[in-house]
Amino acid sequence: MTTKLKVSLLQVAVALIFVGPALSISTSTTFAAASNEDIAVSLATLLRSARAVISKNQKHINDASVGDKGITADLVEKVARQNYKKATKTELSAIDANSRQGKFIAAQIKAIRDVMDGAQDSINRKGVGLKGFLPAIFARLVTEKFGANTGGKATLKLTAPKNLVRNRANRPDKWEHNVIEKQFKSAGYPKGKHVTEETSYKGKPAFRLILPEYYGKSCLGCHGKPKGARDITGGKKEGGVLGQLGGAISVVILK
Repeated sequence: MTTKLKVSLLQVAVALIFVGPALSISTSTTFAAASNEDIAVSLATLLRSARAVISKNQKHINDASVGDKGITADLVEKVARQNYKKATKTELSAIDANSRQGKFIAAQIKAIRDVMDGAQDSINRKGVGLKGFLPAIFARLVTEKFGANTGGKATLKLTAPKNLVRNRANRPDKWEHNVIEKQFKSAGYPKGKHVTEETSYKGKPAFRLILPEYYGKSCLGCHGKPKGARDITGGKKEGGVLGQLGGAISVVILK
């Protein structure tokens, strides 16, 4: 079975935003013929682009003195589209809406909007500080809704090295674990490169992609030092350092 690497996370239960390189997406105008790799990269990029909006507005979300924050589905979608264009030099609107890629992107945008609509009462609750609506929580909810929206034909998952996973539902499966341990963690592995493979998923032929992400400055408040100290969510810090592998985004597209 051949594994191919292409230049292109999120540790799963806390407020953080990981740093990674810009992802390479085909700029061909024949989007109906987009490869599974292009589709998977675009889905991971859109997830990152939307998650970044929540991360950037985290302080505002947790401001107990303000009621209506204005962080609506419309705002998150708008800025996510801008972030996507910045990362890929491609407009989401340029993707053929009737193509497989276009349908999956539409399913993810719907998931993003549904999550934001459902979170408004919490986000806008005056007199409450930490709302629990963290970048990782947002992304997890989006991935769950996305999988449901596609009928399981495509899935997104937030995972990480086993020792860093706080939510057991996000533990890496065997394929993800092997890539993380044998490739992402190996000395000299090109930072930021994702791994793809034509393989199987739950007994069905599938295309898989996993993208590494690394701790950025905003991650270290929850995942940095001192190791074992409690972060703002009550979890124990992992003692991570800037640039360390912190997690991954895993994408599955069924054949």
